[in-house]
Amino acid sequence: MHVHILGICGTFMGGIAALAREAGHRVTGSDRNVYPPMSTQLEALGIALTEGWDPAQLDPAPDVVVVGNVMSRGNPLIEAVLDRGLPYASGPEWLARHVLQDRWVLAVSGTHGKTTTSSLLAWILERAGLAPGFLIGGIPGNFGVSARLGGASAPLGDHPSRPGAPAAAALAATGGRPVFVVEADEYDTAFFDKRAKFVHYRPRTAILNNLEYDHADIYPDMPSLRRMFHQFVRTVPGQGRLVVNGADPELAATLQLGCWTPVERFGREPGADWHVRAVVPDWSEFEVWQGASRIGGARWDLIGAHNAENALAALLAARHVGVDPGVALEALGSFRNVRRRMEVRGTVRGVTVYDDFAHHPTAIATTLDGLRRRVGEARILAVLEPRSNTMKLGVHKDTLAGSLAAADRTYFYRPTDLGWDLESAARPLGDRAELAGDVDTLVERLARDARPGDHVLVMSNGAFGGLHAKLLAALGQGS
Repeated sequence: MHVHILGICGTFMGGIAALAREAGHRVTGSDRNVYPPMSTQLEALGIALTEGWDPAQLDPAPDVVVVGNVMSRGNPLIEAVLDRGLPYASGPEWLARHVLQDRWVLAVSGTHGKTTTSSLLAWILERAGLAPGFLIGGIPGNFGVSARLGGASAPLGDHPSRPGAPAAAALAATGGRPVFVVEADEYDTAFFDKRAKFVHYRPRTAILNNLEYDHADIYPDMPSLRRMFHQFVRTVPGQGRLVVNGADPELAATLQLGCWTPVERFGREPGADWHVRAVVPDWSEFEVWQGASRIGGARWDLIGAHNAENALAALLAARHVGVDPGVALEALGSFRNVRRRMEVRGTVRGVTVYDDFAHHPTAIATTLDGLRRRVGEARILAVLEPRSNTMKLGVHKDTLAGSLAAADRTYFYRPTDLGWDLESAARPLGDRAELAGDVDTLVERLARDARPGDHVLVMSNGAFGGLHAKLLAALGQGS
């Protein structure tokens, strides 16, 4: 089958391309801009790429056109697909029909933590010997790829520390079906399907990490977003499992709309079915408890209570497919986080520069809290690009300054297309805030202000104009 993918350089659609190629299909694709690293990854898989939307790329006609949600009516390529009557499908639809069918799907949903939790879950299943398939909205450090088909299980006996037993137990739990982890995104599917991507996946095991208002360009209000999450809940069978953050009021309200699946609740409070307790302040060592019983502990490279909760959610999802919690806790010690999640980009002249994907006030606050617990009294310089559609619409402008309170100084990038007054929103931070309208100016100010021992936390859901590399170079020039 010849599969042609529109919008192929996005993480999700690039993952679809990799899965289709691994399945033996001929895969081609196009995007508005074709550039590394995704372009080189796809070309290494033998996938031919076209830059732009020229309808000539449809000659000869592919067997199916897979349409990314960046494509809209009026695009010349979309108009050509419709005029010629070519078969087309959305990415989630193609994934469900050609990959997920007959697999035990474990889906990870929520406003925050989906990528990290999906990566944790895939790694736990891998260490248990299950060779999971996965499609994740980032590149997990343990795998180096964002998607793979996986297999029924790793050969029994191949697990380096627990030969045979974990995989055998999980195979019994799943009835021999291969497992597949998918990051379950609530963003819309395609120009012809405005439902969330996750309604296509039909998981047997589903994690609901948290729920806050986001994607204001798609959902007009919180009730509409809550109803879409409830549509997701409706797709989980009665013999499945919902792993739910028990402290989240919006998730509780969602389940009150109707729930037909057993629920396991997790959190930091002892009242949850399962909870985590910090052993050290930054949560790099923590314990897992089931009710009043201590199940075990973990030491790992990640920090922050939110990440300990992500790990617990992944542990419980893996437990539903027969993985012993002890195996899961052991796996955490060798977990390598996703790129762009508190990723250290370099240390120059004693200044450490981090790259993080945080772009919602809650994520910003929890990321800063984790870093503060790790570095103690050392200075934190936060750098923020308000880039997401929701942020640009001004939905979070009143809570933005509060989310940055743990930073010693905050440097804001002010894009030209921002539809609200960033200076007013930053005013509660007083002289601890600076604004700049271009990346080079931000770099100059950061290089001027940073001193040995500082931690520079750069937060954006985009490339931020190469700020990280520019800052490290500027710090080096000042040595």
